[in-house]
Amino acid sequence: MKPLSSARMRHWLGASAILVAAIATALPAQAGSVLDAINQRGKIKVGVGTSPGFFAPDSNGKWQGFFVDFGRALAVTVFNDPAKVDFTSSSPQQRLPALQAGEFDILLSGVTETITRAFKLGFHFGPVIFFDGQGLLVKKSLGVTKGADLDGATIAIQAGTTGELNIADFFRKSGKTFKSVVIEDSREFRNALDSGRVDALTQDSSDLAIQRTQLARPDDYVLLPERLSKEPLAPAIRWGDDRWLEIVNWTVYATIEAEELGITRANIDSFLDTSDPVVKRFLGIDKSLGEAIGLDPKFAYNIIKAVGNYGEIFERNVGKNTKIGFDRGLNQPWSSGGLLYSPPFR
Repeated sequence: MKPLSSARMRHWLGASAILVAAIATALPAQAGSVLDAINQRGKIKVGVGTSPGFFAPDSNGKWQGFFVDFGRALAVTVFNDPAKVDFTSSSPQQRLPALQAGEFDILLSGVTETITRAFKLGFHFGPVIFFDGQGLLVKKSLGVTKGADLDGATIAIQAGTTGELNIADFFRKSGKTFKSVVIEDSREFRNALDSGRVDALTQDSSDLAIQRTQLARPDDYVLLPERLSKEPLAPAIRWGDDRWLEIVNWTVYATIEAEELGITRANIDSFLDTSDPVVKRFLGIDKSLGEAIGLDPKFAYNIIKAVGNYGEIFERNVGKNTKIGFDRGLNQPWSSGGLLYSPPFR
């Protein structure tokens, strides 16, 4: 065979590169195995925790809570049916291995997004749906007002969480000392404070606020105002299915966008005769967006009708008028001084 000239070789290599690139862009980035399994099964498998307000079965055994509602919203996006989802409780120690093993399609259990969980463990994270921070729950009788006052204290930490490293870093930086007691079971964790075995509990402040309501005498305890860390809580899925990731992303964004647009479960139908092109695309009145992305054009409309916008989900489950009584704080739209921000639906 006659060898190619250098000019022809460069032309051939350039053409080959273009062909490879064209093939690569024509193929989906991932095989879609998770979404395929969900569609074949007819339900989404969601891993959750057991904290009232966030995720807990009611007296009839039906799961309720802030994170639970986002699981139902996903079922609406995929199946247009909020009931096509199964919730399974998993401890902080078990939840990530269970997700890796494929026992869940997604974790909605208050998982903190971290770089090691992304790269080392192989998880993708959806948008942050609760901005939290690690706190300290202490007995009022100790008379402490900040974490540094707990020098030499015995502090309970829940196993399998980011709290172990955070509390060690905090005391190392402050030049103080503490004794840690690592506890796996949530009830034992809470009872350790109630019984006097430990001086304080440390965990995400949202979880501690819930733990406080379950103590025998909640008014005997105080959640210190400082936060020891950033704890962005986000949906977690395994690497390997880009479309499933985007469905998670845009399901969450739909609840945030609706609140920004002033669209609620109660008033959504009043927007159906709008002339606003942004709202028309968002609600699927203009079907071109949904058709272009391969989803039901009314998927956002269906989500809000089923579970409400982000603010409604928050207030219904953990807001000021609930037993939990959380202030929105950072969990408000950017337009109200919070950190919630949706990319545009276009």
